[in-house]
Amino acid sequence: MPSTSFRYSKTMIIIHWLTALLVLGAWLTAEGGREIVDNPPLLHFTLGLAVLALIVPRLILRLAGAAPEANGGSSWLATAAKTGHGLLYLLMVGLPITGWYAASRMGVPVSFLGIELPALTAAVQGRPGLIANLHENAGTFILILAGLHALMAIWHQFVLRDGTLQRMSLR
Repeated sequence: MPSTSFRYSKTMIIIHWLTALLVLGAWLTAEGGREIVDNPPLLHFTLGLAVLALIVPRLILRLAGAAPEANGGSSWLATAAKTGHGLLYLLMVGLPITGWYAASRMGVPVSFLGIELPALTAAVQGRPGLIANLHENAGTFILILAGLHALMAIWHQFVLRDGTLQRMSLR
């Protein structure tokens, strides 16, 4: 059922904006270092895992054709857009999983909506390792990438005047 509409479905629009808010909220509530062992950032865990939970229906809808065709444009812009979207999806899956893994390495229990999740690995003494560093740096990278995504949407809307923002609005 590929989309022939110019706009995204209402469900996709709601998931898009909710995901954006959750990513921002997760970034704003992030804490680092071994001190999280004594005071786990539960809100950060919940927001990050909510992003992971939302990505599943989002990908299913996208694969089922709920996303309209991209606006016409040069091939390099289309390639850049696909690459940027691919990176955002990769980060929306990878960040919650690497955070869960890093928390597990520190022996911090992770719960989502009151349900304690199993540890992904055994706890270690000392630094949690490369995956924790990757998680921290990728958290900043997803915010930068999302900012570029928003700037490109604004550029499309107001410079190219191709109606890009209308595609992702509920009106």
